[in-house]
Amino acid sequence: MKTNAIVAGVGMTTFGKHMDMGLKALGGEAVAAALADAGLTAADLEAAYVGNAAAGLITGQESIRGEVVLRAMGIGRIPVVNVENACASASTAFQQAAAMVTAGFYDVVLALGVEKLYHEDKKKTFSAFTGAVDVEALAGILAMLAAGAKKGGAEKASEGAGEKRSMFMDIYAAAARSHMERYGTKAEHFAAISSKNSVHGSMNPRAQFRDVLTVEQVMAAPMVAEPLTRPMCSPIGDGAAAAILVSERKARALGLTSPVRVVASVLGSGWDHGVDEDGLAELCSSNAYEEAGVGPADIDVIELHDASAPAELMTYEYLGLCAKGEGARLVDEGATRLGGRQPVNTSGGLLRKGHPVGATGIAQIVELTEQLQGRAGARQVEGAQVALAHNGGGNIGIDAAAMCVTILKR
Repeated sequence: MKTNAIVAGVGMTTFGKHMDMGLKALGGEAVAAALADAGLTAADLEAAYVGNAAAGLITGQESIRGEVVLRAMGIGRIPVVNVENACASASTAFQQAAAMVTAGFYDVVLALGVEKLYHEDKKKTFSAFTGAVDVEALAGILAMLAAGAKKGGAEKASEGAGEKRSMFMDIYAAAARSHMERYGTKAEHFAAISSKNSVHGSMNPRAQFRDVLTVEQVMAAPMVAEPLTRPMCSPIGDGAAAAILVSERKARALGLTSPVRVVASVLGSGWDHGVDEDGLAELCSSNAYEEAGVGPADIDVIELHDASAPAELMTYEYLGLCAKGEGARLVDEGATRLGGRQPVNTSGGLLRKGHPVGATGIAQIVELTEQLQGRAGARQVEGAQVALAHNGGGNIGIDAAAMCVTILKR
């Protein structure tokens, strides 16, 4: 979808373990920051789209999540639309908000993503991820993952999925082993991505983990599911992120001096396709490039869905940054580091910032907006003009269930 929406302001909480904060406190902090950044007040909002994935399981707030969060800060009367698309919930909320501004229905719309995942009972948290696959096929999926891991000699990945860890780490581990066998990619390449993102995250005050890790430290960390060690897996998190989208008319009225334009925002769902055929990420990114009038080489900075380190490497290929099977080459060249030709996950990514699933997509928008406006501090990509966000949610078959690719221009 081509859009003419403009990001007037962004805000987010620190991502991490916030046992003393609920959805209202987290969401309220992010919304207040975004409104202040835009120079607007709550009274200016004409509609709100609120992404959340797991509140029903973790907090018991099964319904009216957005209304509950916003009412606590005095926001009512306006339409509030609750959005759930697993890890792509927030980016879907953002896409829907941009669509309504582009269609001319509203001049000022809030897009909010908010999530709490930390719980004293870790099985509750893991159940939130288990619910992001087709649960009617769950037994078969778990059996297939276990059999595949055992066949490949990955003993630690052959049991415990969904009980001792998110089952998505087993899905990513299976994809990683396949990539290694097919293209010769090594576990050290995945470790190098975790190390890179730790350097980026060390400069982000909103990241959950800010220590710098070497490749050797990543490789020596406890194994989660072969070949994924702990730093190769994104940590869960609590947090919220918000963006205020305005029309061109409102942007002129506000006198915005450094507008960030949403030039393409594509939402898609997966389908049944062959292993060697292009999938959802290729579809969404190619449509986004066409709508924005740019190509992969034109993107200056990227935030992509690194729920695991192998996911980042493979997404280089899905986005067309390199050919299929050549993701490891980009790692070797340092192309995606700060200072490289296309820095990826300058925020630290999900691997270091953390992954409060229903907030993740708009947190990417926050990072990229600040990059395009030249206010990313020590992790600033000099001269950034075009940015891309890639955010997937859930899994069905061999592909993501939902995905958003957004392109922003200064």
